[in-house]
Amino acid sequence: MHHCLHLQEHIIDKKIMLALGKNGVIINVGRGGLIDEKEMVSFLVRGELGGAGLDVYENEPNVPKELFGLDNVVLSSHVSFATQEAMTSLQTLVATNIDSFFSNEPLLAEVNYPS
Repeated sequence: MHHCLHLQEHIIDKKIMLALGKNGVIINVGRGGLIDEKEMVSFLVRGELGGAGLDVYENEPNVPKELFGLDNVVLSSHVSFATQEAMTSLQTLVATNIDSFFSNEPLLAEVNYPS
């Protein structure tokens, strides 16, 4: 899952987890607050959810202790973006934007903040 937190906190709630069931897996690399973490931990501990892959947590940097002992959970520390391919792409984007800026050309992935 990758979603903006301000649009929907706890978008993955008890209702969704019940629908996912014992074969369902939650993967979250977006924002920790998108998942009702307390519910998810309960579902995982009771064996009512198949598993989880988490790179973000509701109360970062705190990770629920119950998750560490579960064989069906993979945890990382907010580094899911840090692949060699992503780093190379980021370097290329930055270099291209610097060249574009000094050539008075449009920037790639420009962000315009309100004044």
